[in-house]
Amino acid sequence: MKALVFAAGLGERMRPLTEHTPKPLLPAGGKPLIAWHLEKLAAIGVREVVVNTSWLADRFPQVLGDGSQWGLRVHYSYEGHTPLETGGGMLHALALLDEADTDMPFIAVNGDIWCDADFAELPDQPAGEAHLVLVDNPAHNPGGDFVLDHGRVLSDGDAARLTFAGLGVYRPSLLRDWRQVIGNADGVEANPPRFKLAPLLRAAMMEGRVSGEHHRGRWTDVGTPQRLQALDAELRGGQ
Repeated sequence: MKALVFAAGLGERMRPLTEHTPKPLLPAGGKPLIAWHLEKLAAIGVREVVVNTSWLADRFPQVLGDGSQWGLRVHYSYEGHTPLETGGGMLHALALLDEADTDMPFIAVNGDIWCDADFAELPDQPAGEAHLVLVDNPAHNPGGDFVLDHGRVLSDGDAARLTFAGLGVYRPSLLRDWRQVIGNADGVEANPPRFKLAPLLRAAMMEGRVSGEHHRGRWTDVGTPQRLQALDAELRGGQ
């Protein structure tokens, strides 16, 4: 299984920390945020990781190299000066993730989160198009994103809403009809196209093609300097 790490964001809410360092390369607990992911991916047998880049893209190979320090082969999917959003970024990276056009699932994780979820427990073969990890709603997202109903993830439902953790397993086929689902939204006519992944996930949810799990452990969306500072203190305190 391969993996994709989303690392192309501009990190605007993290300024001035991200003026010279992309957010996934900011240190937490003595190492870059993205390194926590790379270690966990290597530990479960992943050998090839695609890192999508845009803002300060040249900093990633300077810090991560070719991935050999983790026993990985790291490939870089450069999106240009304007990030392609999650859907466009995933589509742009598919040439590296699904080279043989086998529709083999891959793990995708946001480069700006920290989570103690066991990647080994993620399904190698999701039942549908995607399997999402959900967490309790943090203070900055009290309304949640999706509903988890007996292992299925839905846009809406009677159960309590949970927040998408930025971690999941996806099949390349999720993107097969992206243009039909996205329609004429801004960015679709760009080259390469720019669009969000959420509409594709919601379309798959309507067909019962998205499974999920509720992670009740530690999770942080490192969206502000204050959250990064708190995470760094927590991780260093546990060392």
